[in-house]
Amino acid sequence: MRFTEDHEWLRIEGDLVVLGITEHAATQLGDVVFIELPETGTEVTAGEEVAVIESVKAASEILAPLDGEIVEVNDELAETPGLVNEDPLGQWFFKMKVDDLSAVETFLDAAAYAALTD
Repeated sequence: MRFTEDHEWLRIEGDLVVLGITEHAATQLGDVVFIELPETGTEVTAGEEVAVIESVKAASEILAPLDGEIVEVNDELAETPGLVNEDPLGQWFFKMKVDDLSAVETFLDAAAYAALTD
């Protein structure tokens, strides 16, 4: 698992990159009440807004970590957004097909992410 400085986690599953938010992000947001997910088949560019999370405290965007195509979304989160508060590392937002899976290795490892959030 790798992490972005925007408090997202990335995991490689086969030839896909799976994305969710970290426990730190879920704690900072508070109770999540709405999640807007991207459409399957959407082509995204790294740094582009892909999804929106709204909580009782704030609204936040999820940015695409890499260039690619959204191939699957977690509809369960859209229907029950509070699941992300219960298990941030177990609830994924979307899966994407990227050109270069090795690019995931350029993101923070667990130790570097822990240092960022301390």
